[in-house]
Amino acid sequence: MKLHHIIVALICLHFTGVAQVDDAARKRNFNLDMGVALKEFDPISYFHGKPARGSSKFEYDYKGVIYYFANEANREEFKTAPAKFEPAYGGWCAETIAETGERVKIDPTCYIVSGGRLYLFYNFKSDNRKLKWQKDEKKAKAAADKHWVARMH
Repeated sequence: MKLHHIIVALICLHFTGVAQVDDAARKRNFNLDMGVALKEFDPISYFHGKPARGSSKFEYDYKGVIYYFANEANREEFKTAPAKFEPAYGGWCAETIAETGERVKIDPTCYIVSGGRLYLFYNFKSDNRKLKWQKDEKKAKAAADKHWVARMH
């Protein structure tokens, strides 16, 4: 009977270790500022139509990536379906991911919610990459998806 408990414990440890490795890889591929995603903006606020700064008071760690929320209700909504509310492509500029696969900073107020996903864009020095994405969003999304999958493996 003791051998059975040891085997179960080893299996549990293995899956915990795998989850930690996956979380570390995820974290390396996310656009984080001091460990926090979205430049401290509340991911739920984008889906409600207006990006808002979150607060460390309403912090939530999802698989190694920390998010701040503007209020408790938004944090609880995020917890119901975190993968749905996370930014596409780790929060990097979607258009640049589409073009080259390169990770480029974003302006957290330059975004689109499309097809139930949050896409963020570079918007500095008169270079608003959201405008290019919008010219052929379907094609850009397909290219970005391809580059992102290659980066994650």
